Amino acid sequence: MDLKDKIMVITGASSGIGRATARRLNQAGVKFVLNARSKDKLEDLAAELDSAVCVVGDMIDPETPQQILDKAFSEFGRVDIVFNNAGVMQIGTIDEADIELLCEMVRLNFESVVRMSYLALRPMKKQGSGFLINSSSLAGLKAFSEIGAYNGTKFAVEALTDALRMELAGTGVKVTAIEPGRTKTELFDHWPEEKKFKPENGLIEADDIARCIEFILVQPREVLIPRLLVVPARQER
Repeated sequence: MDLKDKIMVITGASSGIGRATARRLNQAGVKFVLNARSKDKLEDLAAELDSAVCVVGDMIDPETPQQILDKAFSEFGRVDIVFNNAGVMQIGTIDEADIELLCEMVRLNFESVVRMSYLALRPMKKQGSGFLINSSSLAGLKAFSEIGAYNGTKFAVEALTDALRMELAGTGVKVTAIEPGRTKTELFDHWPEEKKFKPENGLIEADDIARCIEFILVQPREVLIPRLLVVPARQER
């Protein structure tokens, strides 16, 4: 895919991997529809980019995915790439976990991905081209203690992504999952200090993931990388 002038939706764009991806792909000439809950952070990012519009909203709201796509079509006339990146990571033992926060995480990490995926893929299928990238995780491939609910959301994203890929094979629409390991983002800011990942145990930068997303997108028409796992070289598990 030649990325120049392609229209890309990024959810959860105001920080971390979403922000890094926008900054990197801006250099390739991509135009953006950016989503996040923080209006100020989103507008600050948009001001850095050559062509970007913002849709402030919580992806848990069932109306937000359609609002994002409506904005893309009204501003640019189409959508070429959707990066379902918005997500949170709640942790805790069975005894200490906040069940309401876990269920809210399920809605954001999976339900919103379902809504955006199906809504975006319908026009992509009609136009005979497009690319959907869903944010998964190493935790979508293997389970870890104290993040069982998070594991469940990412295992579900993996299953959804591969099923959609198979359904759309031969249509010109590609679907893939990016699977980061330990990455230096704001995702872990709310964790207790003793449970946070330590740089000495291996952390990669958000831009490392953004570079891999670009790599996925620029493959030849007949090549699809259906999933890409990216972990720090020092990560043992």
